[in-house]
Amino acid sequence: MGKKELLSYIQRLSDAYGPSGFEHEVAALTLELAGPYGESSVDCMQNVYVKREGFKGDRLRVQLDAHLDEIGLIVHSICEDGMLRIMTLGSWVPERIPAHAFRVRTLDGHWIRAISVSTPPHYMSENEKHHGITIEEIELDVGARNRVEAEEAFGVYIAAPVAPDVTFAYDEKNDLLFGKAFDCRIGCAALTETLRRLDGEELACDVVAAYSVQEEVGGRGAVVTARQVEADLAIVFEGTPADDYFEHPDQTQTAIGRGAMLRHIDRTMITHPGFQKYALELARKHNIPVQEGVRRGGGTNGAPIHTEGAGIPTIVIGIPVRYIHTHYGWAKLCDVEAAVALATELLRSFDDSTLDKLVY
Repeated sequence: MGKKELLSYIQRLSDAYGPSGFEHEVAALTLELAGPYGESSVDCMQNVYVKREGFKGDRLRVQLDAHLDEIGLIVHSICEDGMLRIMTLGSWVPERIPAHAFRVRTLDGHWIRAISVSTPPHYMSENEKHHGITIEEIELDVGARNRVEAEEAFGVYIAAPVAPDVTFAYDEKNDLLFGKAFDCRIGCAALTETLRRLDGEELACDVVAAYSVQEEVGGRGAVVTARQVEADLAIVFEGTPADDYFEHPDQTQTAIGRGAMLRHIDRTMITHPGFQKYALELARKHNIPVQEGVRRGGGTNGAPIHTEGAGIPTIVIGIPVRYIHTHYGWAKLCDVEAAVALATELLRSFDDSTLDKLVY
């Protein structure tokens, strides 16, 4: 149910460019996609809010979160030879940046192609070949021959945002999603599909969707949305790193194709045990495939949300993605559907007595 719509959401959101701090175009797209399902608005940071139809204001309030931004780069300076020096927006491993296609936003709002480059091995000493690369050694080439041409002919400017240049694809036979920015556009798609599937259905709780900005640089947008929504409970959607391609099988907790992942702990949040137990039991009741994760590192918007006000019980519904925080990712549509199914059943189950049931 809703496969066509869900795929369309994922494709359009994945293909959109919007690194941290420059989410305007993704915010506009989100208003278009999610706006029909409630009263929508956008704040000065470009956080997008959708207050679901039927909002009463005097009952249990639930915040649904997913972040709009993707990891990217920003132009630090323009060299005399036309090359662009860069800084990161979000967490990158520098060795994974060179030899890829990017898009640079120009003064007139167009996104032009660029290639990430570093010193070719032919010109490197043996020591340079083995010491590893730093972000300061990587440049972007838009095809300009000098600084003046880069600025005047190409429209490049200092502080221009940069995003990976990847086109979404779906392998229906193997149920595989391929694309960029699945952290967290795949979560944004799941959130939007949740709103669509519940459209017109009467719930016993108020629901506010908050698509937040700047998660990749510290969850800054979610700090604002949590204060604005003032929720009693929160559900965070996240494109979460799969571990099935490097962990030993008995250590794997986040595999593609095995359902959504509910994390108990990460570096920034200990998930409310009562809410986690409630969600896991509901998943089993409705035969929704889920995995459980205990993370040594990482973090989500759950961190700023769960500490707001007097504390907000929060869970994170993760959708496993291979090769997160790189250009490309693999994910399974069935895992997105599992995340939507769990969120949908959770919202259907909530009422004013729910908080009292979150015991452990």
